Amino acid sequence: MGLKRGAETRPPADNEKSSKPRQKLSNADRSAYFARRESAKVLRSVLQGDARRQAVASIKSLVFGPAVRNKKATFALVCQTLKHLPIIKEVLETADVLTGKWKRQLELVYIIVYDILFGQENSLVGDAEKFLVLRKNALQTSLARLLVKKKVSSVDHLLALYQIKDIPKPRYVRVNTLKLDVESAIQELSKCNEVHRDELVPDLLVLPPGSDLHDHPLVTNGSLLLQGKASSMVALALAPNPRWMVLDACAAPGNKTVHMAALMRGEGKIIACELNEGRAKRLENTIKLSGANNIEILQGDFLSLDPSDLQYSKVRAILLDPSCSGSGTVSDRLDHLLPSFAEGNNGSSFADIQSSRS
Repeated sequence: MGLKRGAETRPPADNEKSSKPRQKLSNADRSAYFARRESAKVLRSVLQGDARRQAVASIKSLVFGPAVRNKKATFALVCQTLKHLPIIKEVLETADVLTGKWKRQLELVYIIVYDILFGQENSLVGDAEKFLVLRKNALQTSLARLLVKKKVSSVDHLLALYQIKDIPKPRYVRVNTLKLDVESAIQELSKCNEVHRDELVPDLLVLPPGSDLHDHPLVTNGSLLLQGKASSMVALALAPNPRWMVLDACAAPGNKTVHMAALMRGEGKIIACELNEGRAKRLENTIKLSGANNIEILQGDFLSLDPSDLQYSKVRAILLDPSCSGSGTVSDRLDHLLPSFAEGNNGSSFADIQSSRS
């Protein structure tokens, strides 16, 4: 259903087809309604990929991509719902309140049950919300019985039994030196944050855990990129010469590609390969935001390129960093929140992960 937020007065009923009188909603109600549904879509992608043991984009990549509008609220909802998911599932099973319709929208149910039992329980508008609010007593009773069953007195103690812990880590941001020098970035960020340079990556800055920079002007204009340390070390390890022609084999979403462009001072040439059309579009957006003008996008399979083709005869280096290379950075991808991590099955084969990209 094509939704235009400015024109919508009442969120449509889930799976609603008929036209009904619409009531005026506050901005908070509307924002919360859409944030829960955006969160459900992200949660569905993450859980489906985890169930198949195929790597999908990290939770952060899914949330902070262009498809999600309310990024801050969506990120918080997805992470907290995943953190409480084992408890939510047991509560729902014991309460036995779901009908067939809602069993087909489990991810949305998980999000709303989190809000009812553990969240702020604000702005619960929408058919799914109303259905579950009417069953709030059954859900709370089920949670109380679970606490007794597990012989604990609080939800925090219950979470500890499932070994679901937050892993505090710094916020890393990489300075896009095509637009801004590192010292100027430090000076600007220091106005509101404690900030220092990373010890290994010269253009990477380190801020305290929980620092929220997603709406910072330097991020929105492409001067800073929210990029983890492991990701920022890849182009640095290649150390491309500014005069080289370089091929990036698995380029999207493009952070490493534009990092290479910055290390090459905007000189030379980078051929960025991406098989998936949607990811190629995201790559294009990243490049445009960065201001890099020495990158050519090639949508297609890197493995199908002919190495004897003259147009690639001047290629001096290939950056090959498939999505699975980040599977070891558990805290950065937030994989510790996934069901398979708790089960001890957090390994995936290169073949499985690469097939999930197409």
